Amino acid sequence: MEVAYQPYIDPEYDSLIERIYPASVSIDNETYQDCTLVKVDSANKNGILLEMVQVLTDLDLVISKSYISSDGEWFMDVFHVTDQTGNKLKDQGLILYIQQALCATRRASTSKEIKTSTVSQFPSWHGHMPSDHTAIEMTGTDSPGLLSEISAVLAELSCRVVSAAAWTHHTRAACILYIEDNGTAGPITDPTRLAQITEVLENVVEAHDRKGERRSLRLTAPVAGWTHTERRLHQLMYADRDYEMCCGCCGGIQCGDSKCAAAHVSIESWKDKGYSVVNVRSRDRPKLLFDTVCVLTDMQYIVFHAAVSSEGSIAKQEYFIRHKDGWTMNSDMEKETLAQCFLAAIERRVSHGLRLDVSAKDRPCLLSDVTRTLRENGLTIMRADLTTRGQRAVGSFYVAGMSGQEVDRNTVETVRKEIGETVCVVSNNICCSSNNRKGSWRRTLQGSCDGNKIDYYNNRINNHNNNNDNNDKSRLSLGGILWAHIEKFSSSFGPIRL
Repeated sequence: MEVAYQPYIDPEYDSLIERIYPASVSIDNETYQDCTLVKVDSANKNGILLEMVQVLTDLDLVISKSYISSDGEWFMDVFHVTDQTGNKLKDQGLILYIQQALCATRRASTSKEIKTSTVSQFPSWHGHMPSDHTAIEMTGTDSPGLLSEISAVLAELSCRVVSAAAWTHHTRAACILYIEDNGTAGPITDPTRLAQITEVLENVVEAHDRKGERRSLRLTAPVAGWTHTERRLHQLMYADRDYEMCCGCCGGIQCGDSKCAAAHVSIESWKDKGYSVVNVRSRDRPKLLFDTVCVLTDMQYIVFHAAVSSEGSIAKQEYFIRHKDGWTMNSDMEKETLAQCFLAAIERRVSHGLRLDVSAKDRPCLLSDVTRTLRENGLTIMRADLTTRGQRAVGSFYVAGMSGQEVDRNTVETVRKEIGETVCVVSNNICCSSNNRKGSWRRTLQGSCDGNKIDYYNNRINNHNNNNDNNDKSRLSLGGILWAHIEKFSSSFGPIRL
């Protein structure tokens, strides 16, 4: 078992700058009619942008636009956010939680009641699991039945899976399982038992790998300050080099079509200011900003300025960056690698296949039972996300046929009956709806939790300012907009207005 050691840093010293210059977090519900502005003004530190985005995305909030500036010792950011139904943030508990969560010096003062009531509303909150669980991290060849066999082995070894997340990308797979002892409901610490679990799981992963394929498996002891699960999945797949198979739109050739929904990444140098400028255009989707900021943070790039917006179904992001050592990108190979990593981060969370939402009474073998049922019915898991909330387990499984074909209705009905729990079957075909609100999305649920057909509207809010009519401006056009907005917003940071 691998034990993660971390240097001790006195928390009082670590937060000294923030206590001297406390962060200002303002929630503005008056400036715009269709969104809430979350404004952050604080001392700058490495990774602060990812922290801010992580808080908002874990609450399932939609970030439709953002302006960022951190050139120097100060950080300023403005987020345009709504809830999943396209409404402004009005819940007082949620507003207070956001204000405190975005300010490190206030996090400790967040009351238990606020945390509990806020966290219970959002299914994505398990992204940052408590530090009292043993973690299993695995990367290897994407193979049908792999997650099913792993979960079956853990069930046989009396290990209860508290949370599970698995991604597949091209031919690679990564998963993180948080487990505890089924008898004691606590972390597994016995070295002999841990060695046994590791050995058995290594045999399972090895059996699914082709000869010569790279793979990794480790068990990690509970540690404080655990990395966010979804960010850790990005790190695992990056270490596994899944990005090497990404070539962008049209096989690496930029098509030039402004309406093309495929992901495009271009990187240029702005030598006069000493920045590398990264422009990303792709189909808009939830957590897109979180995924791209993870790339920059984990690859040791610092974002000095950025502008993010969405136009209809297309999201545009522009980052002005330097490497942590102060250098800009000079080689074509470095630019190509970063572009590939952006494409991989965008693609990993793209949902292929049919989505099954499962809600069931929590029990030790639940993950094993569900994945076995899917495998026995000829389905392979493309992506999985399962966690326990109280006495229930909730999650989503994206599935397809063993050869990647679509799942027929008869198979779906069989799976629903065999699982014997509440199962929602959600079509993954996404198209623009005819809603009056521009930029909204429509997803059709083919079978709801009560068996009825439901139309779920996941509204995407964009273009809160006047539409930009100058789409053909130079590559630094968003940067020009950025400065205008930063100047406007930096002078208007104030108390919460409701």
